[in-house]
Amino acid sequence: MAVSAFAAATPLPMNSELVFLGLLATGTVPLWSLVLIASIANTAGSFLTYGIGRGIGGLAEGRFALKDGQRAKAERWFARWGVWSLLLAWAPGGDLVVAMAGVLRTNLWLFGALVGFSKTLRYVVLAGVVSLF
Repeated sequence: MAVSAFAAATPLPMNSELVFLGLLATGTVPLWSLVLIASIANTAGSFLTYGIGRGIGGLAEGRFALKDGQRAKAERWFARWGVWSLLLAWAPGGDLVVAMAGVLRTNLWLFGALVGFSKTLRYVVLAGVVSLF
């Protein structure tokens, strides 16, 4: 579960939900530990994606510099909407939001809190929906 959840939060084409649901269906892993492992690993994978974005951001300052005002515009947009868009880090395409947070050097504590909350909520809701059936 941990490997699947970690990889799913990176640019790799992975899906942790299938592994999560499979383990949930077998009943071999306690629900609370499954949610905990998936949440921590998925959040850790997002930190890797953040780091990739931060590295790419460094390239944007050097040889591949953004044109005048483009970076400032992106920073203003992310300051207004972007930080809260990290609550959608769990959704398809969320890796782009996470990478942009790295490019713009979002505060790591805020990043971790928002991403960790959203990733945990996703697995809790998924487990809750499955328990209805």
